[in-house]
Amino acid sequence: MKKVGIIMSLLMGVTLSFCLSLTGNLTSEDGFKFIPFLVSFAVSTVISLIIGFIVPMRKIEDGAVKAMGLREHSMPANIVSALISDIIYTPLITLAMIVLARKMAMKMSNGHAQLPPFAAMFIKSLIISLIVAFVIILIVTPIYIKLSMKLAGVDPKAGKPPVDKS
Repeated sequence: MKKVGIIMSLLMGVTLSFCLSLTGNLTSEDGFKFIPFLVSFAVSTVISLIIGFIVPMRKIEDGAVKAMGLREHSMPANIVSALISDIIYTPLITLAMIVLARKMAMKMSNGHAQLPPFAAMFIKSLIISLIVAFVIILIVTPIYIKLSMKLAGVDPKAGKPPVDKS
């Protein structure tokens, strides 16, 4: 099952990073710019993967679902799990992206960029990112769980590797 967790971390990290980088780039005052998008996507992916490999998401989410008395894989349980993932990943990624965007804007303008206050930029971006990430997590997690199990050679219905019949 550790293999499933690694595959899930990779899939979720890349997907969230792509979507949040795209969202941040599209909502910026200057509109979409390809190079800043690529840089933020790369940095965000690294941050997501680090979080995914350090934080035992499955254990945290399962513990919360169990503590709330919810049935595993039910819609309420999926909502709780998505909310937990969103709260763990999104603020860190958003903070890094705002810092990066401000540094890039200052560098590209030779220090003359007129930027809104950091807090205003961060809060606006965080609200948008929390909403976008929650929806993405809620939609792709069940799909990625099945895909991860399949790629790891685990029977999704049984929840364990197939029995070798040789």
